[in-house]
Amino acid sequence: MKTTFKLFVMLFSVISFAQTTVKGTVTDNTGQPLPGANIIIEGTTTGTSTDFDGKYTLSTDKVPPFKLIISYTGFENQTIEVTSNNQTVDVQLVEGNELDEVVISASRTPERIFESPVTVERFGTKEIKNTPSSDFYAGLENLKGVDINTNSLTFKSINTRGFASFANTRFMQLVDGMDNSAPALNFPLGNLLGMVETDVNSVELLPGAASALYGANAFNGILFMRSKSPFDNQGISAYLKRGITSQEAAGDNDYTDFGIRMAYKFSEKFAAKVNFGYLKGTDWAATNTEDRFNRGLTRAATDYDGINVYGDEVSTNIRDASNLGIIPDVEVSRTGYNEIDLTNYNAESIKADWGLYFRPWANDFEIQYVGKVGSGNTIYQGANRYNIKNFFLQQHKIEVRNDNFFVRGYVTEDKAGDSYDMVFTGININRAWKSDADWFGDYIATYAGIELSGNPQGLTDQQKHDAARAAADTGRFLPGTPEFQNAFNQSINNPDLSTGSKFQDNSKIYHADANYNFSHLWDVAEVQVGASYRRYRLNSFGTIYTDFDAPINYSEVGFYTQIQKGLELNENMELKLTGSLRYDKSELFDGFFSPRISAGLTVNENHNFRASFQTGFRNPTTQDLYIGLDVGRAILIGGAFDNPERFSRDYAVSVDGQNLGFPGTITQTGASAYNNSYFASSVQAFGDSTNPADLEIANSNLAQPEQVSSFEVGYRGKVDGFIIDASAYYNAYKDFLANETVIAPLYGTVGDNSLSLAAIANGDFQAYQTYTNSDADINSYGAAIQVSKKIFNGFDLSANYTYAKLDFDVDANPDFRTNFNTPEHKVKVTFGKTDLFENFGFNVAWRWSDNYFWEASFGDGEVPAFNVLDAQINYTIPSFKSTFKLGATNLLQDEYFTAFGTGFIGSQYYLSWTINNL
Repeated sequence: MKTTFKLFVMLFSVISFAQTTVKGTVTDNTGQPLPGANIIIEGTTTGTSTDFDGKYTLSTDKVPPFKLIISYTGFENQTIEVTSNNQTVDVQLVEGNELDEVVISASRTPERIFESPVTVERFGTKEIKNTPSSDFYAGLENLKGVDINTNSLTFKSINTRGFASFANTRFMQLVDGMDNSAPALNFPLGNLLGMVETDVNSVELLPGAASALYGANAFNGILFMRSKSPFDNQGISAYLKRGITSQEAAGDNDYTDFGIRMAYKFSEKFAAKVNFGYLKGTDWAATNTEDRFNRGLTRAATDYDGINVYGDEVSTNIRDASNLGIIPDVEVSRTGYNEIDLTNYNAESIKADWGLYFRPWANDFEIQYVGKVGSGNTIYQGANRYNIKNFFLQQHKIEVRNDNFFVRGYVTEDKAGDSYDMVFTGININRAWKSDADWFGDYIATYAGIELSGNPQGLTDQQKHDAARAAADTGRFLPGTPEFQNAFNQSINNPDLSTGSKFQDNSKIYHADANYNFSHLWDVAEVQVGASYRRYRLNSFGTIYTDFDAPINYSEVGFYTQIQKGLELNENMELKLTGSLRYDKSELFDGFFSPRISAGLTVNENHNFRASFQTGFRNPTTQDLYIGLDVGRAILIGGAFDNPERFSRDYAVSVDGQNLGFPGTITQTGASAYNNSYFASSVQAFGDSTNPADLEIANSNLAQPEQVSSFEVGYRGKVDGFIIDASAYYNAYKDFLANETVIAPLYGTVGDNSLSLAAIANGDFQAYQTYTNSDADINSYGAAIQVSKKIFNGFDLSANYTYAKLDFDVDANPDFRTNFNTPEHKVKVTFGKTDLFENFGFNVAWRWSDNYFWEASFGDGEVPAFNVLDAQINYTIPSFKSTFKLGATNLLQDEYFTAFGTGFIGSQYYLSWTINNL
């Protein structure tokens, strides 16, 4: 017993001796505490972070002497030697500048942004705290070269270097290495399944082609969001934002945004965290009743089709429908419903994520499991306007990594919930009340009755049409009535677009990728190799894709390598060379190589000049390949080799068509769009001239991968206290993927100048929107520059300018849509100070956008120039570990929009309370 006791005492003494404790405070150069600063023992992953007061305590079994590395984003690192137990180490960090910040995305390895071989933007914890935007994601709009198109209060689409739409399939968004895209849509729904603000460690944005390292989808840019590790950042942090949204159309409405992060390091081997976020508000109401096709028509017009009016897409030529000479040869559309009557504009986002992190040997080798779920309500504008209601998205990842490698696999799954198409809701409420045939029959009968009676009241032609519409609309379901609500409920719960408007989906993406960095094995050069695999499982039950009978599956694989070498030319000059090569292969297409070469020359440690050439490619998206969707004005039909035949529809042939010997019903497949069609613009020209020579055969090609060659030069440096970051690029596209609008006759062969012409003349045709490649020359070029400086004893002033230009002959290719959708000029300015006086800071951000023309499948139109002013003040109370922020977006209250067809963006006013108990 005594021997056991002695052994226990000896063991306890050894353990006690081995425990070394270090404590202290980390502040900035003004004496303000820096919460969340990292303190790491050099050569290990053992460390801790400071609390809200900048204080820390670190216990380790390492025996002094050893060194601590203290770091904080935006400040220069410090290395301090610990020489004894219970030593107090207080550190004052010196604020650096944006050139000193470390990024990972440009080369898949940590490097100063100053030395990055390509353009990269960074948004860190300091920027998040100071942004006057309503949340960090919206704050990205103040970065140079970045466009944010606002689809909804809860859905913002980020883009760089043009070719933007809400279905932004050329831009990738990664959260902790996971592609954030919804499988059914091929693009991320903003920050729906993104990150809770208190868990954001850094955001990096890589504009331009990045296929050499990140694959087919990193074609036009890539956004990286990285979360905080529970090993480095423990504790509870939370925020609450309350305020209002203000819009002329929707009025003033409450706005709530809440988020909480909880993280705990149980030991040097195990840590965990949980995040939860909730947002609720009222969306920007879309109430534009102008004519969709820019013809200047009002509701009084016979063939009126309002931008945010749905149901009036259904139209017919009433003379052709009646075959009566007394009926005028005009197109008449049914009476539609305003969007505001077809949705409640409830904007909501609920998301949560959790992670378990295991370091079995208490070093940098780590095993992670991460789960993420998100749900909510938003508005999405694609070919039509959609109410995304109770949409659900989840991801699950397992990753094994250390400082030199990672291997990860994850699955992404979406469910459409109760989402529905508002255009078809309007159409089918009308049809639930009265069929199209009956409505047009009543209209024609009323008009004919006036003519046959001799028009005793002397009505004008417009008055005759008004009387015909009033008669046809008698008894129509009106918003607010039980009949309307019953028809609405039946439509949004019915996935058959001939009678309903619900869309269904339960698609999945399975993805795996790996990377190994050999730099720790030799000093000659840094060499990386990697690979990725992705499998798609499309399952929309025939409501989006042509998966009527079973899910559609296909896969793609990629391999890449990168070599990076630094060469010291002399004591004042260093050259950094980077070369990358990637090979990707989809089972549907031939493989592609994507090379990238770049050179960076650093001169006198203050100037860096860079140049790069890189190629990118983009496989057609799942919708480019397998969509089969009737959006009313046309049928969208994907360009995969096996897709067009999968879509078919029965059509009633006109009386004239039957007189030509064709049966009353003809079945046409989507293949007609690709092998028996005219360009829609030429059909319009033929209608105006009746000259068959105006018809032009379309017969779109099936979709193939798109390629880009990108040349870029840039400069980063410091000149007399000014921080300058500038770049210019030129992109040349090959096999550009976009849409063509075509007309396929129900009978006859295009070019025969007989039966196909008769089909067009008789209205026996179907309009399609095909997914194909252009053989036209499509190029774009642009430049961006940002200048930053501290002025007036510590005020931060930054201004940037972005130029973007499309080089494409629109007149020669009237049926081809590039969807460039980007202003030629943008200017952004921020001004503020984090410590105007003790614990008080402010920031103001102003941006101006030039006017530009928006084109997309929903509609085309001019987006007027606009300027926006956002501002915030913040006050920190250290004793409560709290920061309060009072902010406003669009402080000038000049409502604007960034895309044709959306609601006008109003103002937001908010007060936020952030608690950081790290």
